[in-house]
Amino acid sequence: MKTILRLMTAWLILLLMGATPSLRAKEVQEIPAFVLCEGKYAGHLQGVCRDAGGNFFWSFTRALVKTNPQGKVLKKIPVADHHGDVCLANGKVYCAVNFGAFNHPEGRADNWVYVYAARDLKLLAKHKVPQVKHGAGGIAERKGRFMVVGGLPEGVPENYVYEYDKDFKFIKRYVIKSGWTRLGIQAATFAQGHWWFACYGSVLLKVTPEFEVVGKYNFNCGYGVLPGPDNEQLYCADGKSVDGGWDGHVKAVPVRRFEKLKIEEKK
Repeated sequence: MKTILRLMTAWLILLLMGATPSLRAKEVQEIPAFVLCEGKYAGHLQGVCRDAGGNFFWSFTRALVKTNPQGKVLKKIPVADHHGDVCLANGKVYCAVNFGAFNHPEGRADNWVYVYAARDLKLLAKHKVPQVKHGAGGIAERKGRFMVVGGLPEGVPENYVYEYDKDFKFIKRYVIKSGWTRLGIQAATFAQGHWWFACYGSVLLKVTPEFEVVGKYNFNCGYGVLPGPDNEQLYCADGKSVDGGWDGHVKAVPVRRFEKLKIEEKK
């Protein structure tokens, strides 16, 4: 009996030892540090979000793409110009859309939030968001509330965040004392207890849940920012023009790195 028990124990140990590497490999595969979206698309990358299964959703100006965690295309659809940043909530992809002007002092934007099914990218709904005066370009969700951000005229020394409920009823506009950023805020996410607002010109803003700026960094996330593979990193997106189209990728960046890249405001 003892011999049988020893043999069974040894067999279980060998089985676990053999299974562990494959499990670890799978785990690493599901949370990559760098992902290149397969293909090239019309218009540059505007934003990226990710579902609980690790699939990525890439918003280009005129295309919406769903890939697996390694960047292989699962579904892609053409979309109207100008689709912007995206976020994911309740199995749906929400995209900030503007058919009017960006960054105009008098507004002249035509803003919407388009809602797509995460499963197959089927268009489910369209919500008008006229309060975003200078053009809706970015969106993020937290606790059932959506924050929409966007353009900014030259020289305006602050940015604006527009809050909506789950049905896109307007709630409030917040003023972000960020100083002027080129073309406003391009992409947004909530991670590690803070809002992160990405701007052109290599500016990344760290903002409290009460919308107070607590960090301004010289780092490029203008094509998208989203929670990283763990609680110590963010995914920052970028892309380039390639043979008549645009590619896109995300790269995991340790948040501690940003503290070495602080932008000191002139007094």
